[in-house]
Amino acid sequence: MTAGAEEETAEQWALVNTPLGEPWSGRTRYAAAMFFYKRGLMDAPTLEVYRICSRLDHQDPLPIIRERGTGKEWLKRFAPAG
Repeated sequence: MTAGAEEETAEQWALVNTPLGEPWSGRTRYAAAMFFYKRGLMDAPTLEVYRICSRLDHQDPLPIIRERGTGKEWLKRFAPAG
């Protein structure tokens, strides 16, 4: 991965983790999720959860992803290191 690609991925990771409740944060998280989906790092059912939550700035998509039993590889990215 080039330095530019790494920088872009880091930026999108920060955006997918935009704090809940900020104006337009749901849409920001969805746009960043699309970045990861297009690169094969997220499956379509997981992206759909981000789409559903895109207008709900206070809604955390991660519990819904867990509830639906999808995105297991995606959820591993949020697990604490250790």
